[in-house]
Order: sequence, then structure tokens, then C-alpha cells
Amino acid sequence: MILKTPRLILRPFAADDLDRMAELLTNKDFMRFSMGPMTQEQTKSFLDKVIGWDRDGMPSQFAMIVRSSGLLVGYCGFFHHEVDGKMEIEIGYRLDSTFWNRGLATEAARAVRDHGFRNLRLEYVISLIHPENHPSRRVAEKNGMILERETTFRGFATFVFTITRQRWLQLARGAE
Repeated sequence: MILKTPRLILRPFAADDLDRMAELLTNKDFMRFSMGPMTQEQTKSFLDKVIGWDRDGMPSQFAMIVRSSGLLVGYCGFFHHEVDGKMEIEIGYRLDSTFWNRGLATEAARAVRDHGFRNLRLEYVISLIHPENHPSRRVAEKNGMILERETTFRGFATFVFTITRQRWLQLARGAE
């Protein structure tokens, strides 16, 4: 599955994305509000995991490609996490800091959300956001998500934003 937006192509990851992803995942700005920069080996494990999800037909991450340049600038898509004892599907995203403040993360997150509800028939999705990560919080809000609760995820205070299929349909009707 390939998703297209006005400025982005969201495509499945491939093994040959390793070098560019390692460049991004070792960057402290890119990995801010996470467990920290990854090694090349950790990056390979990450790619193997998301490529495996895609191969197995599970919702997965997409490589975020800028249409005008063909440059891979991050990722946006689905993660599978246990949160508060329940398996959840999260819309997660990270973007190269040189591309921040252009609306690209929001554009990608909306395309992924729409794909999740329209094509995958998901009932709801979440986004897990560090309380100090104001830009990601804003992306979630622009994606129609509502702050549902605060929890602890992987040892960190975390906001859980949610959008249901019903809310997505209501937002879509309002846009017509």
C-alpha cells in the first residue's frame, strides 16, 4: 500500500532504507522524547520489525518521502503497543528536524488515520505523546484526536490521545 498526499509519498519500508534511517535514528533531535538515539544495529532491528509487520499484513509504518526531492525524511504509520495492559494500535511519527514546522507530520498523520479507518476498518487509534512534546501534541489535535488520559509508558509520563471511527466519520461529514 502506498499513500499519497499533496507533498508526500508514504510507502512501505525496504531493506535499502537502512543507511538513511540510521542517519535519522542516530540524530538526537529526531529521537527526542524517546529512548534516545539508536545504533545501526538497533535501526536494522526497527526496520526488520516494521517490514515484517507489513509482510505479515499488519498495519505498519510508512517511509515518509518528500515528493519534490524523493528524500526519505521520517516515518509515519502504525505501531503495536501494550498500553495499560491492552494491545493498542498507535499512529506514530517522526520527522527530520530540517523539515519541522511545515505541516508535513500533520499531512502524513491524516493520511495514515484515513487509511486506518477507510481501508483497514480500525475502530480507533491512539497516539502516545510525551507531555513536553508540544509539536506532536499539536499534530495529534490537528488529526482530530482528543486527550483521553495520562499514563506511564516505558517508564515515562505519557499522554494518550485517541480518535474513534465514529469521530473520524463526524469530522469527515463536517468537512463536506
